Amino acid sequence: MNSQKIGVVGAGAFGKNHLRTFHEMGVLAGIAEPFPKARESAQQAYPGVPIFENASDLFASGIDAVTIVTPAHLHAPIAIQAFDAGLDVFIEKPMTLNSAEAEDLIARAAAKQRILMVGHLLLYQPAIAFLKEFLEAGTLGKVFTLHQDRMKLGRARSVENVLWSFGVHDLAVLLHLTGQVPVKSTFIGHCGLQSTIADDTFLHLEFPDGTQAHLHNSWLWPDNRRGLHIIGEKGVLHYDEVAQQVTWHRKTINAALENVDDGSEIIFTAPPNFQPLRAEIEHFLHCIRTRSTPLSDGHGGAAVVRILEQVSPVSA
Repeated sequence: MNSQKIGVVGAGAFGKNHLRTFHEMGVLAGIAEPFPKARESAQQAYPGVPIFENASDLFASGIDAVTIVTPAHLHAPIAIQAFDAGLDVFIEKPMTLNSAEAEDLIARAAAKQRILMVGHLLLYQPAIAFLKEFLEAGTLGKVFTLHQDRMKLGRARSVENVLWSFGVHDLAVLLHLTGQVPVKSTFIGHCGLQSTIADDTFLHLEFPDGTQAHLHNSWLWPDNRRGLHIIGEKGVLHYDEVAQQVTWHRKTINAALENVDDGSEIIFTAPPNFQPLRAEIEHFLHCIRTRSTPLSDGHGGAAVVRILEQVSPVSA
Protein backbone atom coordinates (compact mmCIF):
# COMPACT_ATOMS: atom_id res chain seq x y z
CA MET A 1 0.00 0.00 0.00
CA ASN A 2 1.12 3.53 -0.75
CA SER A 3 1.45 5.67 2.37
CA GLN A 4 3.42 8.57 0.94
CA LYS A 5 2.03 12.09 0.93
CA ILE A 6 2.80 13.72 -2.42
CA GLY A 7 2.44 17.34 -3.45
CA VAL A 8 2.18 18.69 -6.98
CA VAL A 9 3.49 22.09 -8.05
CA GLY A 10 1.65 23.15 -11.18
CA ALA A 11 -1.99 22.41 -12.00
CA GLY A 12 -1.81 23.39 -15.66
CA ALA A 13 -2.15 21.34 -18.84
CA PHE A 14 0.15 18.45 -17.90
CA GLY A 15 -0.01 19.06 -14.18
CA LYS A 16 -3.64 17.94 -14.35
CA ASN A 17 -2.43 14.50 -15.40
CA HIS A 18 -0.17 14.29 -12.35
CA LEU A 19 -2.98 15.43 -10.08
CA ARG A 20 -5.39 12.85 -11.45
CA THR A 21 -2.88 10.01 -11.24
CA PHE A 22 -1.70 10.77 -7.70
CA HIS A 23 -5.31 11.22 -6.58
CA GLU A 24 -6.33 7.87 -8.09
CA MET A 25 -3.45 6.26 -6.21
CA GLY A 26 -4.57 7.85 -2.95
CA VAL A 27 -1.38 9.84 -2.27
CA LEU A 28 -2.23 13.39 -3.42
CA ALA A 29 -1.69 15.51 -0.30
CA GLY A 30 -1.36 19.07 -1.59
CA ILE A 31 -1.25 21.34 -4.64
CA ALA A 32 0.59 24.59 -5.34
CA GLU A 33 -0.61 26.76 -8.22
CA PRO A 34 -0.02 30.53 -8.56
CA PHE A 35 -2.71 31.25 -11.16
CA PRO A 36 -6.22 31.79 -9.70
CA LYS A 37 -8.15 30.10 -12.53
CA ALA A 38 -6.05 26.93 -12.43
CA ARG A 39 -6.15 26.96 -8.64
CA GLU A 40 -9.93 27.24 -8.64
CA SER A 41 -10.23 24.41 -11.18
CA ALA A 42 -8.03 22.16 -9.04
CA GLN A 43 -10.03 23.04 -5.93
CA GLN A 44 -13.24 21.98 -7.66
CA ALA A 45 -11.69 18.74 -8.92
CA TYR A 46 -10.09 17.80 -5.58
CA PRO A 47 -12.15 19.51 -2.86
CA GLY A 48 -10.50 17.66 0.03
CA VAL A 49 -6.92 18.42 -0.99
CA PRO A 50 -5.14 21.52 0.42
CA ILE A 51 -4.29 24.04 -2.28
CA PHE A 52 -1.68 26.78 -1.91
CA GLU A 53 -0.71 29.77 -3.97
CA ASN A 54 2.98 29.37 -3.16
CA ALA A 55 5.16 26.27 -3.39
CA SER A 56 6.88 27.14 -0.10
CA ASP A 57 3.57 26.81 1.75
CA LEU A 58 3.00 23.40 0.16
CA PHE A 59 6.48 22.28 1.18
CA ALA A 60 5.78 23.23 4.79
CA SER A 61 2.49 21.31 4.89
CA GLY A 62 3.93 17.93 5.88
CA ILE A 63 4.27 16.23 2.50
CA ASP A 64 6.99 13.64 1.79
CA ALA A 65 7.76 14.40 -1.86
CA VAL A 66 6.78 16.69 -4.71
CA THR A 67 6.43 16.65 -8.45
CA ILE A 68 7.25 19.86 -10.30
CA VAL A 69 5.11 20.39 -13.40
CA THR A 70 5.78 24.03 -14.22
CA PRO A 71 7.43 25.93 -17.09
CA ALA A 72 10.98 24.62 -17.43
CA HIS A 73 12.73 27.82 -16.34
CA LEU A 74 11.10 27.44 -12.90
CA HIS A 75 12.21 23.84 -12.31
CA ALA A 76 15.56 24.58 -10.66
CA PRO A 77 14.49 27.27 -8.14
CA ILE A 78 11.45 25.26 -7.05
CA ALA A 79 13.48 22.06 -6.73
CA ILE A 80 16.05 23.87 -4.59
CA GLN A 81 13.28 24.94 -2.21
CA ALA A 82 12.00 21.37 -2.11
CA PHE A 83 15.40 19.89 -1.28
CA ASP A 84 15.91 22.53 1.42
CA ALA A 85 12.57 21.39 2.87
CA GLY A 86 13.84 17.79 2.96
CA LEU A 87 11.62 16.48 0.16
CA ASP A 88 12.16 13.92 -2.60
CA VAL A 89 11.65 15.49 -6.02
CA PHE A 90 10.24 14.48 -9.40
CA ILE A 91 10.86 17.10 -12.12
CA GLU A 92 9.07 17.02 -15.44
CA LYS A 93 11.16 17.28 -18.59
CA PRO A 94 13.32 19.09 -19.46
CA MET A 95 15.06 18.86 -16.10
CA THR A 96 16.45 22.41 -16.44
CA LEU A 97 17.33 24.77 -19.28
CA ASN A 98 21.09 24.57 -18.70
CA SER A 99 23.54 21.96 -17.47
CA ALA A 100 24.91 24.08 -14.61
CA GLU A 101 21.49 24.08 -12.95
CA ALA A 102 21.09 20.36 -13.61
CA GLU A 103 24.45 19.54 -11.99
CA ASP A 104 23.60 21.78 -9.05
CA LEU A 105 20.36 19.89 -8.43
CA ILE A 106 22.21 16.55 -8.57
CA ALA A 107 24.68 17.79 -5.97
CA ARG A 108 21.93 19.15 -3.71
CA ALA A 109 19.95 15.90 -3.89
CA ALA A 110 23.06 13.91 -2.98
CA ALA A 111 23.95 16.23 -0.10
CA LYS A 112 20.42 15.96 1.32
CA GLN A 113 20.17 12.21 0.52
CA ARG A 114 17.00 12.87 -1.45
CA ILE A 115 15.55 11.11 -4.50
CA LEU A 116 15.81 13.11 -7.73
CA MET A 117 13.83 11.77 -10.69
CA VAL A 118 13.22 13.33 -14.11
CA GLY A 119 10.05 12.86 -16.16
CA HIS A 120 11.40 11.02 -19.20
CA LEU A 121 8.06 9.36 -19.83
CA LEU A 122 9.03 7.25 -22.86
CA LEU A 123 11.49 5.22 -20.78
CA TYR A 124 8.48 3.77 -18.96
CA GLN A 125 6.78 2.49 -22.10
CA PRO A 126 6.99 -1.34 -22.20
CA ALA A 127 8.07 -1.16 -25.85
CA ILE A 128 11.23 0.73 -24.92
CA ALA A 129 12.17 -1.92 -22.35
CA PHE A 130 11.53 -4.57 -25.02
CA LEU A 131 13.73 -2.75 -27.55
CA LYS A 132 16.52 -2.37 -25.01
CA GLU A 133 16.55 -6.11 -24.29
CA PHE A 134 16.23 -6.98 -28.00
CA LEU A 135 19.23 -4.84 -28.96
CA GLU A 136 21.37 -5.98 -26.03
CA ALA A 137 20.70 -9.62 -26.99
CA GLY A 138 22.22 -8.88 -30.40
CA THR A 139 19.19 -10.18 -32.28
CA LEU A 140 19.31 -7.30 -34.77
CA GLY A 141 23.06 -7.63 -35.19
CA LYS A 142 25.12 -4.48 -35.38
CA VAL A 143 22.99 -1.35 -35.11
CA PHE A 144 23.72 1.16 -37.86
CA THR A 145 21.33 4.08 -37.33
CA LEU A 146 18.31 5.15 -35.28
CA HIS A 147 15.70 7.51 -36.77
CA GLN A 148 13.19 9.17 -34.48
CA ASP A 149 10.27 11.51 -35.29
CA ARG A 150 7.99 13.54 -33.04
CA MET A 151 5.83 16.01 -34.95
CA LYS A 152 2.32 17.41 -34.70
CA LEU A 153 0.45 20.72 -34.68
CA GLY A 154 1.59 21.44 -31.14
CA ARG A 155 1.77 24.21 -28.56
CA ALA A 156 4.52 26.63 -29.55
CA ARG A 157 6.78 27.88 -26.75
CA SER A 158 8.26 31.36 -26.40
CA VAL A 159 11.39 30.38 -24.43
CA GLU A 160 12.57 26.96 -25.59
CA ASN A 161 12.39 25.65 -29.16
CA VAL A 162 10.64 22.51 -30.39
CA LEU A 163 13.70 20.33 -29.77
CA TRP A 164 13.65 21.32 -26.08
CA SER A 165 9.86 20.92 -25.95
CA PHE A 166 9.29 17.72 -27.97
CA GLY A 167 12.70 16.13 -28.36
CA VAL A 168 13.65 15.62 -24.72
CA HIS A 169 11.72 12.34 -24.51
CA ASP A 170 13.29 11.08 -27.73
CA LEU A 171 16.81 12.09 -26.80
CA ALA A 172 16.46 10.28 -23.47
CA VAL A 173 15.40 7.15 -25.39
CA LEU A 174 18.32 7.39 -27.82
CA LEU A 175 20.82 7.62 -24.95
CA HIS A 176 19.06 4.76 -23.14
CA LEU A 177 18.98 2.41 -26.13
CA THR A 178 22.53 3.07 -27.27
CA GLY A 179 23.94 3.16 -23.74
CA GLN A 180 26.37 5.82 -24.91
CA VAL A 181 26.98 9.55 -24.90
CA PRO A 182 27.42 11.04 -28.38
CA VAL A 183 30.83 12.29 -29.42
CA LYS A 184 29.51 14.59 -32.15
CA SER A 185 26.24 16.41 -32.73
CA THR A 186 24.85 18.54 -35.55
CA PHE A 187 21.73 20.70 -35.29
CA ILE A 188 19.60 22.44 -37.90
CA GLY A 189 16.53 24.47 -37.00
CA HIS A 190 14.08 26.70 -38.85
CA CYS A 191 12.41 29.70 -37.21
CA GLY A 192 9.08 30.64 -38.77
CA LEU A 193 6.68 31.81 -36.08
CA GLN A 194 9.32 33.63 -33.99
CA SER A 195 12.67 35.01 -35.05
CA THR A 196 14.78 33.08 -32.51
CA ILE A 197 12.65 30.02 -31.61
CA ALA A 198 12.90 27.08 -34.00
CA ASP A 199 9.62 25.39 -34.99
CA ASP A 200 11.18 22.55 -36.99
CA THR A 201 14.48 20.92 -36.02
CA PHE A 202 16.83 18.14 -37.07
CA LEU A 203 19.42 16.70 -34.66
CA HIS A 204 22.14 14.32 -35.82
CA LEU A 205 24.20 12.37 -33.26
CA GLU A 206 27.29 10.19 -33.65
CA PHE A 207 28.24 7.68 -30.93
CA PRO A 208 31.63 6.19 -30.02
CA ASP A 209 30.89 2.78 -31.58
CA GLY A 210 29.94 4.32 -34.94
CA THR A 211 26.18 4.21 -34.44
CA GLN A 212 24.38 7.33 -35.64
CA ALA A 213 20.97 8.75 -34.68
CA HIS A 214 18.66 11.30 -36.28
CA LEU A 215 15.82 13.17 -34.58
CA HIS A 216 13.18 15.30 -36.34
CA ASN A 217 10.83 17.49 -34.29
CA SER A 218 8.16 19.96 -35.39
CA TRP A 219 5.15 21.65 -33.84
CA LEU A 220 4.00 22.79 -37.29
CA TRP A 221 3.24 19.32 -38.67
CA PRO A 222 -0.27 18.57 -40.02
CA ASP A 223 -0.60 15.11 -38.47
CA ASN A 224 0.63 13.28 -35.41
CA ARG A 225 3.84 11.38 -36.20
CA ARG A 226 5.62 9.57 -33.36
CA GLY A 227 7.93 6.68 -34.00
CA LEU A 228 11.39 5.16 -34.11
CA HIS A 229 13.17 3.12 -36.79
CA ILE A 230 16.30 1.17 -35.82
CA ILE A 231 18.32 -0.04 -38.80
CA GLY A 232 20.71 -2.93 -38.25
CA GLU A 233 22.46 -5.84 -39.89
CA LYS A 234 19.41 -8.10 -39.76
CA GLY A 235 16.71 -5.67 -40.76
CA VAL A 236 14.75 -2.77 -39.33
CA LEU A 237 12.79 -2.43 -36.10
CA HIS A 238 9.90 0.02 -36.23
CA TYR A 239 8.39 1.26 -32.98
CA ASP A 240 4.99 2.79 -33.66
CA GLU A 241 4.37 4.90 -30.58
CA VAL A 242 0.73 5.55 -31.47
CA ALA A 243 -0.13 1.84 -31.88
CA GLN A 244 2.43 0.84 -29.20
CA GLN A 245 3.77 -1.94 -31.41
CA VAL A 246 7.21 -3.03 -32.58
CA THR A 247 7.52 -4.53 -36.05
CA TRP A 248 10.59 -6.37 -37.28
CA HIS A 249 11.10 -5.84 -41.01
CA ARG A 250 13.53 -8.55 -42.07
CA LYS A 251 14.58 -6.49 -45.05
CA THR A 252 18.22 -5.74 -45.66
CA ILE A 253 21.06 -5.81 -48.19
CA ASN A 254 23.55 -8.67 -48.12
CA ALA A 255 27.32 -8.73 -48.68
CA ALA A 256 26.78 -9.02 -52.43
CA LEU A 257 24.68 -5.82 -52.29
CA GLU A 258 21.55 -7.76 -53.13
CA ASN A 259 18.21 -6.90 -51.57
CA VAL A 260 16.88 -9.47 -49.12
CA ASP A 261 13.22 -9.47 -48.06
CA ASP A 262 12.22 -12.13 -45.54
CA GLY A 263 8.98 -10.42 -44.61
CA SER A 264 7.81 -8.54 -41.56
CA GLU A 265 6.09 -9.40 -38.31
CA ILE A 266 4.82 -7.63 -35.23
CA ILE A 267 7.05 -8.85 -32.39
CA PHE A 268 5.71 -6.73 -29.53
CA THR A 269 2.41 -5.11 -28.57
CA ALA A 270 1.99 -3.20 -25.33
CA PRO A 271 -0.73 -4.32 -22.90
CA PRO A 272 -4.07 -2.66 -23.68
CA ASN A 273 -4.83 0.53 -21.76
CA PHE A 274 -1.29 0.71 -20.38
CA GLN A 275 -0.68 4.08 -18.68
CA PRO A 276 2.98 5.14 -18.91
CA LEU A 277 2.50 8.10 -16.56
CA ARG A 278 1.06 5.82 -13.89
CA ALA A 279 3.98 3.41 -14.37
CA GLU A 280 6.42 6.30 -14.09
CA ILE A 281 4.75 7.60 -10.92
CA GLU A 282 4.62 4.11 -9.41
CA HIS A 283 8.36 3.90 -10.06
CA PHE A 284 8.85 7.23 -8.26
CA LEU A 285 6.88 6.00 -5.25
CA HIS A 286 8.88 2.75 -5.27
CA CYS A 287 12.15 4.71 -5.27
CA ILE A 288 10.91 6.81 -2.34
CA ARG A 289 10.03 3.70 -0.34
CA THR A 290 13.20 1.76 -1.12
CA ARG A 291 15.60 4.73 -1.44
CA SER A 292 16.70 3.34 -4.80
CA THR A 293 17.98 5.22 -7.85
CA PRO A 294 15.30 5.99 -10.48
CA LEU A 295 15.62 4.72 -14.03
CA SER A 296 15.40 8.36 -15.14
CA ASP A 297 17.61 9.89 -12.47
CA GLY A 298 19.24 13.30 -12.30
CA HIS A 299 22.34 12.14 -14.17
CA GLY A 300 20.20 10.97 -17.09
CA GLY A 301 18.29 14.24 -17.05
CA ALA A 302 21.53 16.24 -17.01
CA ALA A 303 22.96 14.21 -19.92
CA VAL A 304 19.97 15.17 -22.05
CA VAL A 305 20.18 18.83 -21.04
CA ARG A 306 23.92 18.87 -21.76
CA ILE A 307 23.36 17.77 -25.36
CA LEU A 308 20.51 20.22 -25.88
CA GLU A 309 22.59 23.03 -24.44
CA GLN A 310 25.52 22.21 -26.71
CA VAL A 311 23.49 22.24 -29.93
CA SER A 312 20.82 24.85 -29.14
CA PRO A 313 21.28 26.83 -25.90
CA VAL A 314 18.29 28.63 -24.43
CA SER A 315 19.11 32.33 -24.14
CA ALA A 316 16.18 33.44 -21.98
